Amino acid sequence: MQRLGVNLDHIATLRMLRGTPYPSLLEAARIVQSSGAHQITVHLREDRRHIQDQDVIDLLKQNALPINLEMALSEEILRFAIKRRPAWVCLVPERRQEVTTEGGLDLRRHRIACAKAVARLKKAKIKVSLFIEPDARTVAQALELGADAVELHTGKFCLATQVKKPKALTIARERRRIAAAAQQGLSLGLAVHAGHGFDFDNVRDIVGLRDDRGLPLIQEFNIGHAIICRASLVGLEQATREMLASVQAP
Repeated sequence: MQRLGVNLDHIATLRMLRGTPYPSLLEAARIVQSSGAHQITVHLREDRRHIQDQDVIDLLKQNALPINLEMALSEEILRFAIKRRPAWVCLVPERRQEVTTEGGLDLRRHRIACAKAVARLKKAKIKVSLFIEPDARTVAQALELGADAVELHTGKFCLATQVKKPKALTIARERRRIAAAAQQGLSLGLAVHAGHGFDFDNVRDIVGLRDDRGLPLIQEFNIGHAIICRASLVGLEQATREMLASVQAP
């Protein structure tokens, strides 16, 4: 069964736009849980533009689903994660001026920092995934650094499907890259997750990737923006159920 993690960052974005106490992340988490999702994903950014420290604390205390905490290689947030102990930490790259995460973590450039962070998180009994570009060498580096999982950055694939004239060659190339990286990860014993840019249609193409035995190459999908956008029209429960259908019955 392929799992769906719902990213609630943009519930917090709506709240931060006017500094109101609503919408409630806890209420959103309860709706997502009752709608069949498997985990909550939140990104605690260094600039705190949406998710706040207290949001994570409240979700860990009052929400029944596992929490997947996305974070940069920040000492401050690393200490916070170790103290609060979410089920998962996903280490991601981060730039202050970006609208959203723009690519995978450069494991070669940040090798020492990644290795130290992974070791500290695992010592605290927190599972660790690394958000990376879908290529075999980087997947192998993730294993060397001690990660439990890789989350493949699917932004290039998704962007190619969402332009007015979908770029068939780019779509096919990126799909092959994702499949090869996923196969590499599974062969090394890593869990393989995917995220960034998915919508209700393009996710089906990646959900459908299978190995020689017919088993899924991707075990978990973390999706936020498309779900929250759809929720603005049909409600969060319906939007979550629709995405769950896309993930589990492509």
